[in-house]
Amino acid sequence: MKINKSIFRLKAILIGILLFQFHIGFSQEEKTSALYQTIMSRDSLLFNVGFNTCDISQFENLLSDNFEFYHDKDSISDKALFLKNLKKGLCGSVGTYQSRRYLVPNSTEVFPLYKKGVLYGALQNGIHQFYEKSAGKNESLANAKEHFGSTARFTHVWLLENGVWKLRRSFSYDHQSENTAGTKASIFDNDPEIEKWLKQNNIPTLGIGVINNGKLQEIKVYGELKKGVPAPYNTIWNLASLTKPITAIVALKLVSSGKWDLDEPVYKYWTDPDIANDPNNRLLTTRLILSHQTGFPNWRFMNESGKLDFKFKPGTKYQYSGEGLEYLRKALESKFHKTLNQLASELIFEPLKMTDTQYSWDKKTDESRFATGYDNKGNAYETHKNKTANAADDLLTTIEDYGTFLCSVMNGDGLSKKIFDEMTTNQVETEKGKHFGLGFEKYDLENGEYALSHGGSDKGAQTLVFILPKTKQGLLIFTNVDDGYKVYEKLLLHYLGKNGKRLIDIETK
Repeated sequence: MKINKSIFRLKAILIGILLFQFHIGFSQEEKTSALYQTIMSRDSLLFNVGFNTCDISQFENLLSDNFEFYHDKDSISDKALFLKNLKKGLCGSVGTYQSRRYLVPNSTEVFPLYKKGVLYGALQNGIHQFYEKSAGKNESLANAKEHFGSTARFTHVWLLENGVWKLRRSFSYDHQSENTAGTKASIFDNDPEIEKWLKQNNIPTLGIGVINNGKLQEIKVYGELKKGVPAPYNTIWNLASLTKPITAIVALKLVSSGKWDLDEPVYKYWTDPDIANDPNNRLLTTRLILSHQTGFPNWRFMNESGKLDFKFKPGTKYQYSGEGLEYLRKALESKFHKTLNQLASELIFEPLKMTDTQYSWDKKTDESRFATGYDNKGNAYETHKNKTANAADDLLTTIEDYGTFLCSVMNGDGLSKKIFDEMTTNQVETEKGKHFGLGFEKYDLENGEYALSHGGSDKGAQTLVFILPKTKQGLLIFTNVDDGYKVYEKLLLHYLGKNGKRLIDIETK
């Protein structure tokens, strides 16, 4: 009877909170706001530093003396009882049991609480997942396998007490024992195992993003930025050629809005002096550039002369070319009198809140989070900090930002149906049964399914992404080493299953 009363009280309080939100018209905080960042830092201290390492002192410091915990499966606790249960239960006997909490990306909402115009607290909503591992008899916890435990929603009420943020109430509800993010327990849910696997393969840092149901549902970052410095979930990566899809979507959004023409010759806005006298330059269009049919080499410096030229008539065959994307950048900048980064910010970065994404380095770039590139012998490359945008290379971003971008592409945000269909239509055959659409390489799978993909390869950078628009799945793999590609196969098989196997078969046949 006690539990039923507790559940009733939990529901009543939650309903009260919802009615309160409705009544006062809460305004959700932006991710870039100081309040949002403050609450997220407290969340990280509580769970990443406290819960995930069983550091009870974090809870003792961050919980209000009047703290109350409401759990839909386990009654109500005050601070003393909560800490007692935490020590005895979740942290278990030393060395035999451990539970880890992961915050589902993009699930957090923060709402300010005011009294007479003065901020006194904040309401935090979100979804988190719990993974557990327990050591059997004569087994060390380090070798125990981690498995999925549950998913739950939570609401936290944070209050300013004498100028210090304290957690006053915590609600944990809607617990589900099935892994709603669609991931499977394996080596990739077992941090010690995957860290060991990365060391065996000499991979300094690995970032994984998993898309399910059209949303980025999981971010995992492993390894170190440098010796002794763990890579954070918001590690900043150089994506190499994964820059190209961003540039492509800038152009396609402009086409969708009627401000740019997919088949208009681009010489009207830009002509490179190296090919000004070549009649082929009048054949170049955005369609041919985005499907790599320009006839350009990948880069002009590969020519003995160091000048740009045509290797074949545009539109007659496929030749991957970074020069083509750079050509498009100059045409766009010439017409719109804005830099590519400004256009991308207006059309992509700002609407999607991609606050850690940019084409070049500036004073806002957080170098402390950057994944330095390495060769396959473990030697670090000197970081090239480009100060101007390259439409084809060197984009800086995080798993969360780029995963959000891919979800937007998959869902056709900002693209007309006609342009989305053009983007996903085979424009030119490449090799091994693959084709290029517009901005992405296209893999035709079985049963009418297809995947859009792009990769990146530079010194100290190997990156790869796949999205499957029909099943709304996707996978991001970022590494910071010359031969990071050697981990691709295992990751594709694990996260994309039979579609991953089909993609591998196409690549290796």
